[in-house]
Amino acid sequence: MDPLDLYTIAERDIELVNPMSPEKILLVGKMLGMAPGKKVIDFGSGYAEPLMLWAKEFGITGTGIELRKACCERARKKIAEQGLGNRLDIVHMDASKYKFKKGAYDFAVCIGASFIWGGFGPTVKKLKQAVRPGGKIAVGEPYWNKLPAPKEYLKALEGHPFYSEHELLELARSGGYDFEYIVRSSLDDWDRYETGNWHGLHKWLEENPRHPDRQQVIDWLHKNQEEYLRWGREYLGWAIYLMRPLPKA
Repeated sequence: MDPLDLYTIAERDIELVNPMSPEKILLVGKMLGMAPGKKVIDFGSGYAEPLMLWAKEFGITGTGIELRKACCERARKKIAEQGLGNRLDIVHMDASKYKFKKGAYDFAVCIGASFIWGGFGPTVKKLKQAVRPGGKIAVGEPYWNKLPAPKEYLKALEGHPFYSEHELLELARSGGYDFEYIVRSSLDDWDRYETGNWHGLHKWLEENPRHPDRQQVIDWLHKNQEEYLRWGREYLGWAIYLMRPLPKA
């Protein structure tokens, strides 16, 4: 089974594919200053739930770029059902290869998908290209809540570049941006997201007792459970960092 399909199975009952609540996503929109007619681009848009929340609450128009076909199909179905097809567009492709018009958006966001460009720093620089002069950006990112992290956990993370929050601030500033506001996940948000994935995987296993890839799904479920409960809940935090251009002296 393609590893991306494991995520699709796990997220069957999840709309926000990060440890965030709808209320906190709306707070992100409010603090960025979203308003009717403002344009948003969301790289790694998942099931388009943030774009939909912002469109309904603030009247924005938006474009979501998403690699997974299943995500795009589900997002487009939701957008049509909510009557938002005239304001939201979903593009199915690798976001790192999407050719956007520079400076075309008021806000650029990447929530939990900085791996698209290899980490937080490169993501800040890419989002900067998408927004007009003075435009704001937001990046959802894990951070080290406690250091040092166990070597076993670092090995399990397979080299993903996580940072302390101070290091994230330095990376933002090196890209020409300053933190303006932080919307932080709680442990309840983490638990709801992580165990929501476990719930989806267990439902799939119940429905597919003879599937040839059943053991792969079990192994992935158990790996995620063990990593989260042994290390992740203690050592990793998660937040959305709202940024604006560095103030001039």
